[in-house]
Amino acid sequence: MNAITEPLQPEHKISFVLHGVAAAPGIAIARAQLVSNATLEVAHYDVAESEVAAEQLRFDNAILAVRTEFETLHERMKGDDAPADFTAFLDVHWMILTDAQLAKEPKRIIAEQRCNAEWAVTQQMNTLVEQFEQFEDAYLRERSHDVVQVVERIVKALMGKPSALPITNLAHASALVAHDLSPADVIHFKETSFAAFVTDAGGATSHTAIVARSLGIPAVVALHNARSLLREAELLIVDGDSGLVIVNPDAHVLAEYELKQQTQVLEKQKLKRLVSTRAITLDGVTVDLNANIELPHDLKGCIEFGADGIGLFRSEFLFLHREDLPTEDEQFEAYKTVAEGMKGQPVTIRTFDLGADKRMPGLGDRPSENPALGLRAIRLCLAEPKLFMTQLRAILRASAFGKVRILIPMIANSHEVRQALAFIERAKVELSTQKIAFDQSVPVGAMIEIPAAVISLPHFAEQLDFMSIGTNDLIQYTLAIDRTDDAVAHMYDSLHPAVLKLVAMAIRSSIKANTPIAVCGEMAGELRLTRLLLGFGLRNFSMHPKQLLTIKQRILTSSIADCEAAAAKVLRTDEPEKISVILAKLNA
Repeated sequence: MNAITEPLQPEHKISFVLHGVAAAPGIAIARAQLVSNATLEVAHYDVAESEVAAEQLRFDNAILAVRTEFETLHERMKGDDAPADFTAFLDVHWMILTDAQLAKEPKRIIAEQRCNAEWAVTQQMNTLVEQFEQFEDAYLRERSHDVVQVVERIVKALMGKPSALPITNLAHASALVAHDLSPADVIHFKETSFAAFVTDAGGATSHTAIVARSLGIPAVVALHNARSLLREAELLIVDGDSGLVIVNPDAHVLAEYELKQQTQVLEKQKLKRLVSTRAITLDGVTVDLNANIELPHDLKGCIEFGADGIGLFRSEFLFLHREDLPTEDEQFEAYKTVAEGMKGQPVTIRTFDLGADKRMPGLGDRPSENPALGLRAIRLCLAEPKLFMTQLRAILRASAFGKVRILIPMIANSHEVRQALAFIERAKVELSTQKIAFDQSVPVGAMIEIPAAVISLPHFAEQLDFMSIGTNDLIQYTLAIDRTDDAVAHMYDSLHPAVLKLVAMAIRSSIKANTPIAVCGEMAGELRLTRLLLGFGLRNFSMHPKQLLTIKQRILTSSIADCEAAAAKVLRTDEPEKISVILAKLNA
């Protein structure tokens, strides 16, 4: 995808650097290809009372036209090997398009304000975006971009303009430069080989970032003004590792990055040789490397990169992006597919980790000023027993087809553990009564995501079969920092001494209790932390499938004795700078 058929020469133009957010790793050297999809400026004009019905009909026809576009895209996706993210994102836009807040509310505005349909739908868009931006959850805040993207398609349909972004020049390697990209845009582009994505908008959870990672191409987002500053066919270096876009690089910079790019290509080719190799340290310690997945489609990546199992199946993705709740049979089929696909390797299914700010059909719209501390995860499961039982029955049924494990999210106290186990036993009794097969001894574990859980872990271990540390939330709750908040994101630190001590405490408490423990948060896939975690005693990592081989290579070249010595030094210091120096020496 990044191949360049002819040498790209530096330009005799002003060279400058744009700084953004590193969204997908890698280096691309390519010509800029600009596409225009910024929010359209909509004019406002009055509509006579006698023309209101016709204006509402024009709006209905635009909605129908966009629905037809989405249906066509869905058909193109069938039987495709595109990443599961594509379909999931398209489903989000379908849900937004068909929601009454967007499909019907503009018609009321047309009637009350006697205005044109374009103006009505953009006014409603502004209302919805404002609501989304109040959410605490980063993923949901990012969905305000989805609302804007869907409205753009509706407005284009009203104005008779094509929705697909034009692709003009692919004679050379191209870096796609846009203000933002919608899921439908990306589906359109996936049939063409781009070397990189560059966008003004977006963040780590944006569609562009997630899809770029799925496709394995570099991406830099949140550049703010790249679309207006760059010119068509300008030579770019897109550094997805550092979040830089170098425009019109000089010969020396170009040569340096060409060497880096070639090195990365060679490294990726070498890593593929490790797929069937077990992760064993230099001193003979075996480490399990599992994969995190969101949907059954992700199985392909697990197999391709040689995962030892599924360490985290985020089941809530079966609940999101749809108008109704998944039935027991729907969930069972999804879990069964994964269990059978892993052919006897462990599959850890986390019960749904939904929050109070995620509007799910049948769960109500209870507001919460701080959803991260509200009714979410196991708290919501216990508050919605019927929904919880439906999922537990589906997971247990799937356990008859593979090595399934149940993982309970965000456990805080022993009372929650006992309640969760009681629900599981009740589900087992129901299935036994109905003579439905399942694994009677299915292992049950807990997510360790809050400091209270780390401290209470010895008590949990008496009741549970395994543990899994969710480092993303553990860091957030320990430091009281939302890393998606620009004002404090720089303070979100996986190397904070308190965070490292909590992780080490959890691992060592679990080992003492003879209870298996894994790390399934982002720290598991962070290369600079691999040896430190080994030194803490961790022997089970779970991460995005594409990180598996890089982490495996690091483990194969590691000595547990060296790792333990460095880990001891880290735990004795409270200065982040010294910790960084110790890690640099350990990883040298």
